[in-house]
Amino acid sequence: MNPTPGTAPTPALRIIPRDQHIISRANISKAALRVLYRLHDAGYAAYLVGGAVRDLLLGFRPKDFDVATDATPEEVKKLFRNCRLIGRRFRLAHVVFGPEIIEVATFRGTGEEGEGDRHIVDGRIVRDNIWGTIEEDALRRDFRVNALYYDIGDFSVRDYVGGMQDLHDRVLRLIGDPEVRYHEDPVRMLRAARLAGKLGMRIDAAAAAPFESLGPLLADAAPARLFDESLKMFLAGNGLKSFRMLEQCGLLKFLFPATARALKRGDAALRSLVEQGLANTDARIGEGKSVTPAFLFAVLLWGEVRDEAHLGIERGLDGAEAWSRAAAKVVGEQCQRVAIPRRFTFTMEEIWSLQPRFEQVQRKRVFRLMAHPRFRAAFDFLLLRADESPAMRELGQWWAHAQRLPQDVLAAALPVLGGAAEATAAPAVRKPPRPRRRRRKRSDSPASE
Repeated sequence: MNPTPGTAPTPALRIIPRDQHIISRANISKAALRVLYRLHDAGYAAYLVGGAVRDLLLGFRPKDFDVATDATPEEVKKLFRNCRLIGRRFRLAHVVFGPEIIEVATFRGTGEEGEGDRHIVDGRIVRDNIWGTIEEDALRRDFRVNALYYDIGDFSVRDYVGGMQDLHDRVLRLIGDPEVRYHEDPVRMLRAARLAGKLGMRIDAAAAAPFESLGPLLADAAPARLFDESLKMFLAGNGLKSFRMLEQCGLLKFLFPATARALKRGDAALRSLVEQGLANTDARIGEGKSVTPAFLFAVLLWGEVRDEAHLGIERGLDGAEAWSRAAAKVVGEQCQRVAIPRRFTFTMEEIWSLQPRFEQVQRKRVFRLMAHPRFRAAFDFLLLRADESPAMRELGQWWAHAQRLPQDVLAAALPVLGGAAEATAAPAVRKPPRPRRRRRKRSDSPASE
């Protein structure tokens, strides 16, 4: 079933019995099962819903488990002592089991604006707390693959809008008119790119068609919400795929305009840095290692910061001042779109400002840089810059070797600031070549775009 744009689809229930799907309770979190069974035993409808059902059907391990029910938030709270009610825009119940939170949502209705507790401004849903049936709830969801319900009563999967067919076809289709749905919530465009990248699906042509014309609506989304969406996109193990899908869909310029501008200049080394940074982050997440948003945002915004800093230096600014102004300008612009917390922007600025210091290999400066709290992050960043030039690659190798040497050996091999450098240099640590700064063409200046 694929409704004509502009019309609401008509629910057509398809029930997939337990012996015809692969979802097993063994793969559902114990906390989610406890919530489902308690709701069911109390006489309420209880379904696992959304991304968890979708991922289980695809053979993935869900990160979160959400529950849909006909119980109101207040009724859910009465059943669970470990429950708290949250949200004014969308009233939800959170049932807390230690570090795990099971989100329980009451079936949403399809009431029009002004009915009950539903409010729409310029096409955007700003509050929606009208309860309805499971059929109405299915129509209110974004993509058809996200409108699948696992019934704890008989372990079947209930499909009202054709989500099972879309899983089979590996395609993301919106429920209803794409333009209306994106006006309701512009972030759905980003979610389409993220899910397509994560799941290895294509976005239906009708769902992708409005991206260019409606992409500017993302500027009206709350920057804090776009920060959360950016974390889901880039720090969930599928960052590189999500990034490529954002570019392919033409949405990158609406979320990270500085990144899109810098990449548009055709700098192959910058693209290598961005994609390798994303790939490294995905690998760390896959290995269960910690990652920080600061490093990834530093990677994404590096091209514009570097070019702004070099432009400032060419105009006569002191190096440190040029880097500081460049960082402030780029971060300031980006935070108007994505509210990156100050604790992260501070780290980003330090990573950037330390890059020129790697070219200074006098004894005191080397040890001072190695003692800097951001040295490791800045060094990892330096390694990503290897494709900028052979000299940059050699500089990274020099610092990697220097870190493996005992301090006394390294100290003896390094020149003293202001002294005869080559006379004191030892074969163990040869002074690396100074990377040549790329002179910007006038047409590359942001002011000329």
